[in-house]
Amino acid sequence: MGRRNITHVSDFILMGLTDSEEIRLVLFTLFLLIYLITVLGNVGMILVICLDPQLHTPMYFFLSHLSFLDLSYSIITPKMLVDFMSKNKAISFLECATQMFLAVTFGTTECFLLAAMAYDRYVAIYNPLRYPVSMAPRVYVPLIIASYVGGILHASVHTVATFSLSFCASNEIRHVFCDIPPLLAISCSDTHTNQLLLFYFVGSIEIVTVLSVLISYGFILLAILRMHSAEGRRKAFSTCGSHLAVVVVLYATLAFMYMQPKASHSFDTDKMASVFFTLVIPMLNPMIYSLRNKEVKGALRKVWKNLCKIPI
Repeated sequence: MGRRNITHVSDFILMGLTDSEEIRLVLFTLFLLIYLITVLGNVGMILVICLDPQLHTPMYFFLSHLSFLDLSYSIITPKMLVDFMSKNKAISFLECATQMFLAVTFGTTECFLLAAMAYDRYVAIYNPLRYPVSMAPRVYVPLIIASYVGGILHASVHTVATFSLSFCASNEIRHVFCDIPPLLAISCSDTHTNQLLLFYFVGSIEIVTVLSVLISYGFILLAILRMHSAEGRRKAFSTCGSHLAVVVVLYATLAFMYMQPKASHSFDTDKMASVFFTLVIPMLNPMIYSLRNKEVKGALRKVWKNLCKIPI
């Protein structure tokens, strides 16, 4: 194919969710509210963890990076909001490639980070006395770096593979942002290799990270069953419950978005799943961790009291 695989279009058109102006206005208001809550929740979580010395532990270091990833992933939302109120929904070739690269990077990194967080919880609960040594900076910092590197490498593969295709038939993307399946759908090249890359790469990442989480929680369950203290079991379940809720929602949505066979793809349902992944999950994560965690709630109250003491 060689040079003939160069795109024939200079920009794309994001078709969005609906053509109805009334529905677009409602969605704009709803999505703007969700976006503001997302920014406030994740920025608040990062600031609370930074300001409270009691939260300077590996668990909350991981959690601050989870909030950073959710905040970063939601950078897709402002473009989405502009498109709701604009007749010109064009996005340049380079902007589209950048948007896809960042979305895949942050989404994949979050998968690896959640697996690392499961290991952190295993170390903390299975052998709490050795936790400060077993999860020292020389351990958790490389885990976080590896998560980001894995996300960048995965995104690079799909970005290069997708934007090496020809887009000569149509430049209308039936989606709210530049994602892999809708871009493959409008390509006039053979996308069989791209479909295989998508299925096997995403499948492999899900299998590896889910197995890591399941193995970690298998050991955690054994440790909890051996505990004699009811308070210790309750605290362990509380901490792990928040993490498990985030894991289940994230992986289920990813599997639905990217691991369906091509013949069963419905772009309407895919768009709704993508909106849920892009908007709702980044909003829910800080809520799940703050509402179910006594330490975070205590730190929030402490920070709020200190802010109220500052003279205006």
